[in-house]
Amino acid sequence: AMTSTSGKDYATSRRLVTAEVNTVVGEIFAHDPGAEILVNDSHGDHQNVLHTELDPRVIYIQGAIKPLGMVQGLDATFDGVIFLGYHAKAGDPDGFLAHTGTGSVKGLWLNGVEVGEGGMNAAFAGGHGVPVILAAGDSAAAAELGALLKTETVTTKTAETPASARLIHPERVHALLREGVRRSLARLQAGDYSPFDLGTPVRIRMRFASTTHVDILQSIPGMSKVDGFTVAYTAEDADEAYRLIRFMYRFVSS
Repeated sequence: AMTSTSGKDYATSRRLVTAEVNTVVGEIFAHDPGAEILVNDSHGDHQNVLHTELDPRVIYIQGAIKPLGMVQGLDATFDGVIFLGYHAKAGDPDGFLAHTGTGSVKGLWLNGVEVGEGGMNAAFAGGHGVPVILAAGDSAAAAELGALLKTETVTTKTAETPASARLIHPERVHALLREGVRRSLARLQAGDYSPFDLGTPVRIRMRFASTTHVDILQSIPGMSKVDGFTVAYTAEDADEAYRLIRFMYRFVSS
């Protein structure tokens, strides 16, 4: 009801996510009035945040047709990345709406490490030397990304079932986010973060729900069929890996 544009509570979710973004950027500006902040809308059609209600000091990227999707605009000039509204990877039994890119993907591994969307995005950032300094989302996402990235986390909800959750009131969520940003900035200033850099090359393995996807995708030069549901590819670096993964997401979702 809240994650789809056709959902009856989608308008409410847009106000909630905009308020969370403003809470985080407001805390950053309180610490550093001269900060440069880029907000990249990254869910669904990538048109969820209410642009006219955003803090006017940020730059905002809207729209789904962009080469780097969830990491559009990110490069080595950034000091850190913050993930908001994240979910756990596909198959997590404790996750709320857990998936990896699309329901057609059952698993993604980079250099042998299983990752979800958060890990995939962090690997791209890490390839540019940029650490993830805070990740916020449901309890399973927080546990996953905290362990994988050694980053600060904020839990905003806990799954009751894969499709239902125990929610925290927005006012409390905002307080938790402010606390999380303060911890993150203190660690960043102390040099207490390491980028999630997988090095080069990046070996991709992706598992799908359908054998048809594998039969078609193995036609890509360099792509190999591991088994009926899995393909593998070795990318030169995190940039190439990210672009190919994003292409496969969109292909199997079409």
